[in-house]
Amino acid sequence: MAELTIATVGIHVLDVHVVGIESIPTGSDGALVESIGFSPAGTAGGTAVVLSRLGARVRTHGAIGADPLGQTLTALLAGYGVDTRGLITAASAQTSGSVIPVRPNGDRPAWHCVGANAAFTLADLAPDALDGIDHLHIGGPEFLGGEAAGKLLAAARERGIGTSIDILAPGDPGLLQWIAGALPHTDFLLPNDEQVRGFTGTDDLEAGARALLGHGVGGVALTRGAAGALVVTPEHTVAVPAFAVDVVDTTGCGDAFSAGFVTGWLKYRDLGRAARLGCAVAAQVAQGVGTGAGDYDLARVGEFAAAAPTR
Repeated sequence: MAELTIATVGIHVLDVHVVGIESIPTGSDGALVESIGFSPAGTAGGTAVVLSRLGARVRTHGAIGADPLGQTLTALLAGYGVDTRGLITAASAQTSGSVIPVRPNGDRPAWHCVGANAAFTLADLAPDALDGIDHLHIGGPEFLGGEAAGKLLAAARERGIGTSIDILAPGDPGLLQWIAGALPHTDFLLPNDEQVRGFTGTDDLEAGARALLGHGVGGVALTRGAAGALVVTPEHTVAVPAFAVDVVDTTGCGDAFSAGFVTGWLKYRDLGRAARLGCAVAAQVAQGVGTGAGDYDLARVGEFAAAAPTR
């Protein structure tokens, strides 16, 4: 199959990871940690990195600030082969950033600054943003609003371009209503289990996914943490287990799953194979720190997915 060309639109974040946090020092005291590093992240930026590592040509669109964080984030994205010409500079806002203290058990509370992500609108997209792409992924449609996101997704579909969305905010009925205009133009919604529960009020994830299908989305591919993934369409339900790996940091695992699932679906048109690839990529990222963790490409992830033990 020819090389895929994918555009990601939406949230871009520079993550700072502090590994080995036992507790937050009191007052002005200090404490030693294992490491401090940073990585490109966000439901558009992080997904773009992993898509590129899996062999796609990736163009990413969003907003950064006119600051060193933005320069660093842009350079990191470009270092992974992502075309960053679609990033606009919002001079009045700082680049979005998160500081993530990673506990020894992998838990990762965070401090986050929304920053320039709130400034990005459809007017910031170049007129040729959809030209020559196979798939459009919107990361964080809640920032654009459902009506605007739906307009962009509909334009993509009119050209025969596949579409997917991933949501950054916690799920609740109000958020679902806010993004409802995007769902009928979306091939796959890629939430996590907590978002599905929040959107639908049920702990039955398959029932929750089917309720989301009722809003017009073509399929729901949801992550379930250590339980793996569940894909639900009007015709099929496919459950895929997670892989048994030593988890270091789960930051970026959702973005990694999205990238793996989209890649698998575009290449194989098989729900189970796509979900398994998504879980396999997430397993690579979970064994290191940040979205850029792991040493892999599509071939090696495919080998891992075929042979590695599951939970």
